[in-house]
Amino acid sequence: MDFNAIRNLISRYCTGEENWVDSRTVYIGHREPPPGTEAYIPQRFPDNRIVSSKYTFWNFVPKNLFEQFRRIANFYFLIIFLVQLIIDTPTSPITSGLPLFFVITVTAIKQGYEDWLRHKADNAVNQCPVHIIQHGKVVRKQSHKLRVGDIVLVKEDETFPCDLILLSTSRDDGTCFVTTASLDGESSHKVRSLEVQVEALSQVKNPLDTLRATIECEQPQPDLYKWVTCELAVAHSSLCRGACLTNSAVPFSAVAIYTGMETKMALNYQSKSQKRSAVEKSMNAFLIVYLCILLSKALINTVLKYVWQANPNRDEPWYNEKTESERQRHLIRAFTDFLAFMVLFNYIIPVSMYVTVEMQKFLGSYFITWDEEMFDDEIGEGALVNTSDLNEELGQVEYIFTDKTGTLTENNMEFIECCVDGHVYVPHAICNGQILPGALGIDMIDSSPGPDGKVRGILYQGLMSLNTTTHWRTGPGQTRCASEHEELFFRALCLCHTVQVKEEETVDGIKRGIHQGKGTSFYISSSPDEVALVEEGQVGMMCHIQRTHVYVFLFSWSAGELYLFCKGADSSIFPRVISGKVEQVRARVEHNAVEGLRTLCVAYKLLTFEEYQDICQLLETAKLALQERDKKLAEAYDAIERDFILLGATAVEDRLQDKAADTIESLHKAGMKVWVLTGDKMETAAATCYASKLFRRSTQILELTTKRTEEQNLHDVLFDLSRTVLRQHGSLTRDTFSGTGNYKEIFLEICRNCSAVLCCRMAPLQKAQIVKLIKFSKEHPITLAIGDGANDVSMILEAHVGIGIMGKEGRQAARNSDYAIPKFKHLKKMLLVHGHYYYIRIAELVQYFFYKNVCFIFPQFLYQFFCGFSQQPLYDTAYLTLYNISFTSLPILLYSLIEQHINMDILKRDPSLYRDIAKNSLLRWRIFIYWTFLGVFDAVVFFFGAYFLFDNTTFTSNGQMFGNWTFGTLVFTVLVFTVTLKLALDTHYWTWINHFVIWGSLLFYVVFSLLWGGIIWPFLNYQRMYYVFMQMLSSGPAWLCIILLITVSLLPDVVKKVMCRALWPTTTERIQVGCAFAPNPPKEGKLPAVEM
Repeated sequence: MDFNAIRNLISRYCTGEENWVDSRTVYIGHREPPPGTEAYIPQRFPDNRIVSSKYTFWNFVPKNLFEQFRRIANFYFLIIFLVQLIIDTPTSPITSGLPLFFVITVTAIKQGYEDWLRHKADNAVNQCPVHIIQHGKVVRKQSHKLRVGDIVLVKEDETFPCDLILLSTSRDDGTCFVTTASLDGESSHKVRSLEVQVEALSQVKNPLDTLRATIECEQPQPDLYKWVTCELAVAHSSLCRGACLTNSAVPFSAVAIYTGMETKMALNYQSKSQKRSAVEKSMNAFLIVYLCILLSKALINTVLKYVWQANPNRDEPWYNEKTESERQRHLIRAFTDFLAFMVLFNYIIPVSMYVTVEMQKFLGSYFITWDEEMFDDEIGEGALVNTSDLNEELGQVEYIFTDKTGTLTENNMEFIECCVDGHVYVPHAICNGQILPGALGIDMIDSSPGPDGKVRGILYQGLMSLNTTTHWRTGPGQTRCASEHEELFFRALCLCHTVQVKEEETVDGIKRGIHQGKGTSFYISSSPDEVALVEEGQVGMMCHIQRTHVYVFLFSWSAGELYLFCKGADSSIFPRVISGKVEQVRARVEHNAVEGLRTLCVAYKLLTFEEYQDICQLLETAKLALQERDKKLAEAYDAIERDFILLGATAVEDRLQDKAADTIESLHKAGMKVWVLTGDKMETAAATCYASKLFRRSTQILELTTKRTEEQNLHDVLFDLSRTVLRQHGSLTRDTFSGTGNYKEIFLEICRNCSAVLCCRMAPLQKAQIVKLIKFSKEHPITLAIGDGANDVSMILEAHVGIGIMGKEGRQAARNSDYAIPKFKHLKKMLLVHGHYYYIRIAELVQYFFYKNVCFIFPQFLYQFFCGFSQQPLYDTAYLTLYNISFTSLPILLYSLIEQHINMDILKRDPSLYRDIAKNSLLRWRIFIYWTFLGVFDAVVFFFGAYFLFDNTTFTSNGQMFGNWTFGTLVFTVLVFTVTLKLALDTHYWTWINHFVIWGSLLFYVVFSLLWGGIIWPFLNYQRMYYVFMQMLSSGPAWLCIILLITVSLLPDVVKKVMCRALWPTTTERIQVGCAFAPNPPKEGKLPAVEM
């Protein structure tokens, strides 16, 4: 429970609004102001303890029981159990209490274990050692003891224990690098820098020993990128809990601002909502139907009982006359009789089904984890299952929402080319796909066509020595001096970056910089594009970057002038340029975007020394602003970044993942619609969609962009799109279209009728909103979201099924997802094979459980018509208790784990088979009613078949008559054998385990009945079953009855299946027949590697 939030609410609303403070004062190092200087009011802040667990030692039992009995099935069986304890019922309370106790205990153990793991993780975080400066000394303490105002020392590769404000760094420029992969999923390195006031303190010797300062900041809020503070700090010096310090040889110091559950990471923690699958919703709907059947059965029997007892001789026989008080309590008697019938028929509600479903989901989830085909050698990991509650939902997906970068693509940037003043340069010596001779010493080739239309073949020698004159080679023996723009372009690339060299690091559990067991240097930056550019420079294009600070023009001025370089996206640069080869560069940028390349533009302008001083003053004033600081900084940047001269552009490729196109094509064939939600610009994202076969060259592209809505109003744009998509030229007019007024529904209808949708420039929240829009549309389709970064977490949590990619942007998506896979290509097998199997198996499990319980309890209902509605049970108590627990549970559990109605290779080759199970087709009402009526038919055959055969009362050889317990045992024996053989007929994939469990269950029933009726058990107060089973088996007519009734019960279902396969076969059934008559059908009896 969040006591801090409660305390804040009480402080705000109970003690008065005037006591609520919108900011907090943090005393650095807990050094309070001298007495008398100002009114000092100490503030109380929470400790640094993180709590993600759900239970404590004291509240586990009551809280867990409360949550479990909120489920309608558990609550129902609790009521039945209490009724059996309170009133005189025909069955023992053990028959309801034992299964209920088993369900509650198993669930409590599972949830308790999961919460124990959360406690363990919390303790590991809270007891992590941190170092603080206290009274001039470095003191080590546990993380949970950290307080607001403590000065914390952080070393390289250490995670920040709370939200901090930077006070000192090891670098002369007052900067440091941090990674925030665990916060926002970005593994790129971000720069944090000291503010001017703090930077001045760093010039003082031992400033932290004597520092008396305060920080005024706002109360905690969850925005990771917004820090509102006064006097000392802004967002550029903020350090969030969970981030990690990199590339700092010396520890730096920072002051704790927010601790514990008030940190931004804790405030951004979104507990996973309870996702329910379509199968579970169907189970609940079926449960309500059977509950209504149960109530109607109890009511009918209660009414008929009093109709039967209307005759006084039946109501009060001479041996059981009622007292006067009993005769007057008609209403109470009727109510207790109704409850007694409820107890008698309550087994129609299968409580053990929930246990079996939980076990099937839990055990079945290991098949994904054990699948060797979903193991990735590059990262050394396979698929993970974070929740097993949604296994069958993988077989019902209709919409897939995927991120682009890192999900469809590799998120591994590779330099492709650069364009300078319209001239295109490609790296190394590959020109028009040909490797030129003598290319080992060549760095760049000008591949742009000359005046004659041929490639000029100008070879660029690189900037290997920037303090000498650069030459180009225009042909054999010919050279010329480099132009000014080419030189400025590469100087800009050398200077405009945040790249640094790192030896080794661990980003969110992923080690980098290790090659063949030895540490190797690599580059880190706040932008992956910059790393690609600099890595290309390592070969020779942009000099050796580890020596940039030595001779790569830290000050690029000549004749008293300064150069201001600017590098960024084309949408930001082109509006700010006034000259240069704009059209040529723009054309090349657009061409590269269509090819799926990521582009950056480079520009510059000249500054005088006076202009430079004015810029510095303008920025300094904006940085020190106490109000609207962000707005004033934006205005300052806008005033500075204008009137540029365009130099050129670079192109970097993020390659498509292996088999991503094949996976998307298979998903399309399976009937799933794939939407790409990305933050990239439209041209780059569209090229990726073409490369991944999401778009075809013949596909008609409909665009809804800001540019189009500026030219036309939104109403006209949507009208034109709807006419194109919905093909309603005649019926849809502008007037009728205007009457709708709901643009969201119109937009949704347009998108749902498209084969694929691409949404660009999407923020994380917008991704979740798009998923929610489809999720709650009128058809309520099953949605799946897949991504690799923390910016995808929102849509992963919003979708019915969330899948995380173990990519290069950290593991936040994988941790918050329901399932995690190494690569996008593994999605194909997860859905088309595992999802297909999971749904087939659990659908059969649910229908079979209701079927066998109808077969079980309907003879009990019929029996009441022959026993005067006396609530006499047909079956013995042991049979009532063990029917669902032992006799019929294991075969269906095993079936739901290993059944393969079609070979998995066929499922991968023919994705259209996925359509046969779409839209919860195996749990529709028509199929449910068929299973129910099949159960009623079998129950009628059991009961009346045995009844008419019992008409001959001399069944035994010695002329003895069968009693009611022998009759009930005969019905129960036929019941157990019929429902077990029904499952055997439905089994397509036979292994030795199937044979062992199915025939072993029948053998166990026979052995148990022999022991139960063959021994006088001393702990029983009755021996009504003694010798009953043996006496029944000693009768030849009983054997004939059992065989005949089993055959008659199974015959209609067999005939129905044969006729349907012959007259109206599904695609699945055709393939099953084809495999059965194939020359080399798949061998049975051996489980594949994925299954065991």
